Amino acid sequence: MIDVILPCLNEAEALPWVLDRMPAGYRPLVVDNASTDGSARVAADHGAVVVAAPARGFGSACHAGLLAARSEVVCVMDADASLDPAELPRLVAALDVLEAAGEPAPGATGSGAGAAGRPGLVLGRRRPAGRGAWPPHARVGNAVLARSLNRRAGTRLRDLGPMRAARRSGLLALDLRDRRFGYPLEMVLRAADAGWRIGEVDVTYRPRTGRSKVTGTVGGTARAVRDMRRVLTEVAS
Repeated sequence: MIDVILPCLNEAEALPWVLDRMPAGYRPLVVDNASTDGSARVAADHGAVVVAAPARGFGSACHAGLLAARSEVVCVMDADASLDPAELPRLVAALDVLEAAGEPAPGATGSGAGAAGRPGLVLGRRRPAGRGAWPPHARVGNAVLARSLNRRAGTRLRDLGPMRAARRSGLLALDLRDRRFGYPLEMVLRAADAGWRIGEVDVTYRPRTGRSKVTGTVGGTARAVRDMRRVLTEVAS
């Protein structure tokens, strides 16, 4: 069984589609970040484990889900129906290949690595499908941050994708501190600093269901970029 962490703030409209498409062997953990639209009830009605994260913040919800997860490998993805959980097995398969490649990194023992190689982190590189799936302002913000991250960490990422797969013990060992929108970038930055192998797999990115709180609005994108830039500065210092 693989636990799938689904940070959730008012996604009652999107959750049925997401949960109905969860692959066999993948257990959804819907982390309710103080929703006011009945998201927790909808999630429970569709068979998901509901985890409460009353302190608002994307990183806060992700961390609560990580603590609640029990599987060796965990996935993280948005709960707004922009990403298809049916693609999760491709990320997990890529994680196995990534970790098995090459020799273990110095000091990697016990940090969540597969037996044959370094710890791995696989991100879903978003491929927009449908009008409005990825607004221009969100693409520009993502590209700027990806370039800054690549310069800082020596990575070659083209997207800070919100669909991810990694080992739970490794993520906990990274000791991620951000509890806002800087959490996804901090994960990649600290993983790179720890010598992890980091890869990308193309995934389809659809127009989200319901009202956007981040990438669909200029203000939301600006907040996310600000939080991520702050993390770049803090981790580098």
